[in-house]
Amino acid sequence: MAAVVDHPGERGADDPVKLIGIRESALSVDEVFAALGDDAAGGIALFVGTVRNHDGGADVDALGYSCHPSAESEMRRIAEKVVAEYPVRALAAVHRVGDLRVGDLAVVVGVSCPHRGDAFEACRKLIDDLKHEVPIWKHQKFSDGTEEWVGAC
Repeated sequence: MAAVVDHPGERGADDPVKLIGIRESALSVDEVFAALGDDAAGGIALFVGTVRNHDGGADVDALGYSCHPSAESEMRRIAEKVVAEYPVRALAAVHRVGDLRVGDLAVVVGVSCPHRGDAFEACRKLIDDLKHEVPIWKHQKFSDGTEEWVGAC
C-alpha cells in the first residue's frame, strides 16, 4: 500500500485568483502565464481564444465584444467556483472588449495545479463557464455585409 502524502502543495492555495480582467487593449499570453507561477504547481493549463475567419459557414471579417458592467465580477465568481472544486494553486482570466480583427486574442485563461489532470479539467471548466455565464456579447461582421450578435462570449 502506498503512503498517503499530505503535503500543503497538494492542496489549493489560500488565495489562488491572481488575475481577472476585462481589457480594451491587446491581451498577453505572457502576462497570464506569469500570473500562474507557483512552486507547488506541476501542471499549468492555458486556453487562448482567437478570432477566427469564419462562423456558421460564413466568412467573418471582424467582430466586436461588449460587456455588461458586472462582467468582471461574474468572471471572479466563476473563478471562485473553479478554485472551490479543484486544487488550484493559481488562476488567471482576461477577456477583450472592443473591435477585434481575425487572429486577435479574445480571451486568455489558465490555471496551475499540483498535477496536470486537475489543471486541464479546471482550465476547461473555467473557460466553459465563462463562455456560458459571463455577460459578454459578440457582434460579428460577415464578408457578405450581414451582421450577427451572439450571446455570452
